Amino acid sequence: MDNPTPKHINSAIYVIAAHPNWRDSRVNRLLLQTTQDIAIANTQVNACDLYTQYPDYCIDVAAEQTRVTAAKLIVLVHPIQWYSMPALQKLWLDDVLTYGWAYGDSVSNAGTALRGKDLWLVATTGGPETSYHPQSYNRYFFDAFLPPYEQTAALCGMRFLPPLILHGAHSASNAEVQQHVATFGERLQSYPNWPELDDLESCPLCEVPAADRPTEDLSAAGPPQGARALSGGSAAHAVTSVGAN
Repeated sequence: MDNPTPKHINSAIYVIAAHPNWRDSRVNRLLLQTTQDIAIANTQVNACDLYTQYPDYCIDVAAEQTRVTAAKLIVLVHPIQWYSMPALQKLWLDDVLTYGWAYGDSVSNAGTALRGKDLWLVATTGGPETSYHPQSYNRYFFDAFLPPYEQTAALCGMRFLPPLILHGAHSASNAEVQQHVATFGERLQSYPNWPELDDLESCPLCEVPAADRPTEDLSAAGPPQGARALSGGSAAHAVTSVGAN
């Protein structure tokens, strides 16, 4: 794929695409290409292919924060892998969404850079929608895996928009894939004029007092904790879709 270096620093929509192997991607590759095509004609849309932009996993935090600050809508485009996002997308969240910038408390007026923005997840799964059921191998409805995304948005004061999900990306018909890509492109070009946005609640306010943040100890092993986002999770899940979505 072409070098996806973001060209517009003041775009209203910032699409962050993450796929570990674009050559094997059936759907996400088309979503990224659609974004790049739209961006050529519309300077309000900007795209970043994380795995091509940061092959060494060394994210330019200052540049990414500048692009996110300028955007009204942040779009995450990726396959669902291990019931979550690809590794570089997770690293992007860890590095870019820092305490005191992306989230914090109103007392110090810190962590308000993302308040009032929208976060939209556009994802694919390898398994069909029927596999996300208590009686099937994924054991839960797909909505059960969305809270980490929703809470990330909430902690930063963003609205979490209704996700656009294509299940069964490996087996979906060409017509279904093309319809999914077309819907994605139409949504990008019509934002924020989406009818359902009128019924969404305003951005929540989740404050994190400074007292809840560990004191930075430069002598300790590992990266400073004060600059990292809150983290959590469990290793109790099995793989759902690790292929070419």
